[in-house]
Amino acid sequence: MTGQDALKRQSAEAAVAEVRDGMVLGLGTGSTAKIAVDLIGAKVAEGMHLIGIPTSEHTAAQARALGVPLGELGEHPEIDLTIDGADEVHTGTLDLIKGLGGALLREKIVAAASRRMVVIVDESKLVPELGRGARLPVEVVPFGWQATMRHLQRAGADAQLRRDEAGAPFRTDNGNHILDCAFAIPDPAGLQARLSMIPGVVETGLFVGLASRVIAGTASGPRILDRT
Repeated sequence: MTGQDALKRQSAEAAVAEVRDGMVLGLGTGSTAKIAVDLIGAKVAEGMHLIGIPTSEHTAAQARALGVPLGELGEHPEIDLTIDGADEVHTGTLDLIKGLGGALLREKIVAAASRRMVVIVDESKLVPELGRGARLPVEVVPFGWQATMRHLQRAGADAQLRRDEAGAPFRTDNGNHILDCAFAIPDPAGLQARLSMIPGVVETGLFVGLASRVIAGTASGPRILDRT
């Protein structure tokens, strides 16, 4: 296990310690969330009863393999707790950039349906301003994506179409493309509002006001940031 992997596991363990019997849990997507789902699977194997709401087909497959019972938002419209990762976390506001794993739309739907969202990261993801290190994923419909990208460029983005390992345009679980955009983001809520008005934009990876708690793995132990 690398040093970064150990920090990811540290934050995942601290978050999963908040899971209680009978909960409806949002199951995140990404490398750190994967560790949390493994730990949740271990709790189920020990006899804990819960329902998982996965944020991607990949997470759903992982959870099924671990024996975690799964449900849908139509059946469980209010989620007790969601545990998910992030690509960047603003240390002052707990606003996030998410979507490196390509699941940003489902992740945001699940987060918005949750009483609490606990975000698990290693300390390298903590930043004083979003957009300094991570590109902002923007999910767009395939039809006319080039026109949508031009609109994003006019809004100040250095936008690139995400491609898969074969070089083809990446497809989300919803059948859409992702444009990865380099932005300066001093005002995440304002940028979210502007981008949402662009025709063809389905959703952005800006998670504003959704995280209740961030747990960051550090060399000296978990660092906990709560929304005030």
